[in-house]
Parts: sequence; C-alpha cells; structure tokens
Amino acid sequence: MSEIGVPVGPPDPSHPEPARTASHRAPPGVTAWRAWRGWRRSRPFWGGLFVLLGGVEILLTVWAPLGVVLHVGIQSFIGYVVPIVLVLCGLLLWFHPVQRVFYSLIAIVCALGSWLTSNMGGFLVGLLLALVGGALAFAWTPSEPAGTEA
Repeated sequence: MSEIGVPVGPPDPSHPEPARTASHRAPPGVTAWRAWRGWRRSRPFWGGLFVLLGGVEILLTVWAPLGVVLHVGIQSFIGYVVPIVLVLCGLLLWFHPVQRVFYSLIAIVCALGSWLTSNMGGFLVGLLLALVGGALAFAWTPSEPAGTEA
C-alpha cells in the first residue's frame, strides 16, 4: 500500500474486496431488468403465459353475445370452470414451477376439454394457445447453475 491507501501491485487474496461505493453500482433500471430476467428464466414463463392467454381467450368467448355462442345449456357451468382452471394453471406455472408437470398436464386436458364445453375451445384460438403453453411448460427444465457439470 502507498501512503494514501491505494494498493500497489496485485490484490491480496487474503483480504476481502472493499465495499463498492454508490458510483460503482449499476443503475436501478439495470438491476431491475436483471432481476426480472433471472425470475423469468427460473420458471416456465412462456408456457405459463400461453396457458394464461388461452384461458383468458376461452373465458372471453364464453361471455360472447348470444348470437356467437355455439354451446348453451348444461355445459355452461363447465364452460366457465374450464377457462378459470386454465388461468389458474398458467399462474401456478409462474409462481410454483416445481409442480410444472402436473399443472401442464391439467392445462392440456382442460384445453382439450374446452373444445366441447367452451365454444370449440374459444374458436380454436384459446385451445391452441393453451395446448402450446402446456407443451412448453411440460418440456421446460430448470437450467443447471454454472460449475455443476459432472
């Protein structure tokens, strides 16, 4: 060390790195973006998003005007339950990714069941969104942390 406290030569590994000052920190937007990216990559985000969008689309077609509705009657209660379960599966895929296989299978079964109960699966758009999302969530695997390769 020199007289003013500036290190001279290579850093000593036995001493911890000094605390960073405010001028060395990343801007708040950058750290928020990194936190968002880390959260998104730690779960089947796109699968959950597609399942959620499929459920919302099917739910909106159930509320369609009567001239557009194709199935009315006993199936109307199930027509509301199936898209609500799809929306819940999409949210659970985001917030409880450990059980992603179970939620994705439930989403796929509900999406297929929406063909009969909810205006042909939201006029086929919601059905396809939920099926693709369920398949993406089923196929998603968490990435291994760096340095854990065998």
